[in-house]
Amino acid sequence: MSRSVDLPLTKETALSLHMGDNVLLSGIVYTARDAAHERMMEQLKAGIPLPFDRKDAVIYYVGPSPAKPGQVIGSAGPTTAGRMDKWAPELLGLGVRGMIGKGRRSDKVKAAIRQYHGVYFGAIGGAGALLSRHIVKSELIAYEDLGPEAIRRLTVKDFPVTVIIDCEGNDLYEMGRKEYRKNGLFQSDIKGIC
Repeated sequence: MSRSVDLPLTKETALSLHMGDNVLLSGIVYTARDAAHERMMEQLKAGIPLPFDRKDAVIYYVGPSPAKPGQVIGSAGPTTAGRMDKWAPELLGLGVRGMIGKGRRSDKVKAAIRQYHGVYFGAIGGAGALLSRHIVKSELIAYEDLGPEAIRRLTVKDFPVTVIIDCEGNDLYEMGRKEYRKNGLFQSDIKGIC
């Protein structure tokens, strides 16, 4: 069963989410990948504010494909989140509350998630066309020259994600592996099955 969450992602809501929770997000998320993160950090150092309201914001690590006629957006699947790890702690410290991506996060990001009461959500990689059906509006708001890596304001409705790392730092990738090993079936056991 999935829980519906309205955005922006407040501290209170973030604290109520737990590793492994399936969530349907509705509201505003901002897209940003490597190039956009790098530019945001350069501008912050120059005293230029972020191009969106960072308080309780959720950033989706995605570079959507162009929309076909009649579509709001093209395929919009998650990018590997670890590529943004060097910038995520600072953004969390500035008020960003959530991140959506795929893959593991560094220990520094996990520590910042705990410190600032953030949440890392996982979206299903390879399902970009399906995920795009949950995006009801897309607006380019910054860095148009970056093409797919420009920052967009997306309005999402029942966007399906799973809590990978919760505010306490519980990591589904780590805990899931431990649980899997505890139950006695792991990669070395699969050889005879395949």
